[in-house]
Amino acid sequence: MTNRTPKKILIVEDEPDIAQLVKLYLEKDGFRASVAKSGVEALTVIKSGIPDLLILDLMLPEIDGIEVCKRLRNAPDTALLPIIMLTAKSEESDTIIGLELGADDYVTKPFSPKALIARVKALFRRLERTDDQKHSSFSFGPLLLDPARHEITVKGKEVSLTAKEFGLLEHLMRHPGRVLTRDVLLNAVWGYDYYGTTRTVDVHVRRLKMKIPLLNDAIISIKSLGYKLSDQPPAS
Repeated sequence: MTNRTPKKILIVEDEPDIAQLVKLYLEKDGFRASVAKSGVEALTVIKSGIPDLLILDLMLPEIDGIEVCKRLRNAPDTALLPIIMLTAKSEESDTIIGLELGADDYVTKPFSPKALIARVKALFRRLERTDDQKHSSFSFGPLLLDPARHEITVKGKEVSLTAKEFGLLEHLMRHPGRVLTRDVLLNAVWGYDYYGTTRTVDVHVRRLKMKIPLLNDAIISIKSLGYKLSDQPPAS
């Protein structure tokens, strides 16, 4: 039986007691944990080595958690980095912004360390299921996308898409509910050597909606950021 390499988790928290308590519980559960005390320090640490998961407090000195989240989601290398936010009850609006920016989950302070560990494990299980499905077909209501056959059908009828339209829709369907910035979509679908403008993404989204009307409300525009595919298909 092979031993799995312990997952690396970065805790971004400026309150030393909380940070050390979370670190202790993570290490007791077999994770490798480290601490950054500010948003600036976190970004520096991540630049030198991307962790498997980030536990990110919203209220941080210098650069707050919202800005950290935004910068990470805008960078191709960290666009899909799993993030769990730590938030106070009074920060409900910030929590919503954080989730819209693409945080995967949140825990409200004060919290039980055991409950946080349970969230961490649940998120890793979810990500493992996603990895297992990478070569599977994707469905969204009556829409079925088959990457292997490069086919899209709606209610059994094939829809003709260009290669870029197909790639864009596939990327959105692989990450339902997550905000994907225009830069991330450009890098994922058009490639790192693409020098066009981010308006290209907008044009292709419009074409997708024209060709597949059920995507009109399902592909949601996030102001000044990008797009996300709704978690749930519209009721038929």
